[in-house]
Amino acid sequence: MHEILVNTHIHSYLSDGNASYQEIADAAARSGIDAVIITDHNVHLQRKEGFYKSGTRSILVLTGQEIHDQTRYPQKNHLLVFDPAMDYSPYAQNPAHLITMVRSSGALSFIAHPIDPELKAIGEPDISWEDWSIRGLTGIELWNGFSEIKYRSHSLLQTVFYAFFPKFLASQPLPKALQLWDRLLQKDPPCVAIGGSDAHALNRRALWWHKTVFPYDYHFSAINNHLLLTKPLSKDITRAKDQIFSAFKNGNLFIGYDLPAPTRDFRFYGQGRKSTAQMGDKIACEEGITLQINLPFPAECHLLRDGLAEKSWTGTRQCTHITQKPGIYRVEVYIHYLGSRRGWIFSNPIYVN
Repeated sequence: MHEILVNTHIHSYLSDGNASYQEIADAAARSGIDAVIITDHNVHLQRKEGFYKSGTRSILVLTGQEIHDQTRYPQKNHLLVFDPAMDYSPYAQNPAHLITMVRSSGALSFIAHPIDPELKAIGEPDISWEDWSIRGLTGIELWNGFSEIKYRSHSLLQTVFYAFFPKFLASQPLPKALQLWDRLLQKDPPCVAIGGSDAHALNRRALWWHKTVFPYDYHFSAINNHLLLTKPLSKDITRAKDQIFSAFKNGNLFIGYDLPAPTRDFRFYGQGRKSTAQMGDKIACEEGITLQINLPFPAECHLLRDGLAEKSWTGTRQCTHITQKPGIYRVEVYIHYLGSRRGWIFSNPIYVN
């Protein structure tokens, strides 16, 4: 398998971000990212897609949309659309119809920051997803790198601290988001989990003082999607897009928090008598399935079945579990960083039938 790093949910100067496409590509190149997906608010713009040269590297820059109803307050029900065939923002007022339109055109839909509480200290409202009558989602943004400050901060002082020292911020996906994902997996599988930066690189000024809050370089070094491709990423943009969006659609990826330590080379697969499955795949139980987890280095590893703990390991890089139980199996890995236990890796499931 060929592993690439893709950072998603990025805002440029075309909405409420603070960089051009080239500047975003430059930041991605500095952080070792292979591709980015820019999702400006209610903006449909594909003509700027392409491979952007940055030093000795070429970064694939793709565009999607973050769609929400701008006439309501708070502006809840944010939907990320990857590979949009058209501008879907006119359908924002009806999320169920919006998702149907996205699905029928072959594009992908992910609920952005599904649980996003208010932060009274800076006057930020709750912008969680509300309409759960929907069907046909591709998945959800399990871990949002920007909105985490809203449930980690309990005062203005804490908010300012994280703004100045962002490497202390990321802890793990909100436990309620993990529980939500497990419910969705049981209700309407498959449901793909992705990580999103929600990068804006906010500029803040006061007299002679200037600060960029959560710069793109920080986001690109933190929460990334590690996609597993059957072939190297193509240099042809049409083929490359198909490779990337197929991996997102099928859940052939894991979410890695790469700031404490690189998560590259994590693998989770199932071996049966007749077939092998990777993340996102289905496999028949047969006489039994061997689930194999390979970690980049020893850490705290948990295997879950249908959202419940199945087995745990510590101090080892290779974890093996043999099962005859059907279910939805996924992996969570934790490490210690800057004095705290942090989420490190969150896999997409293997579906054992």
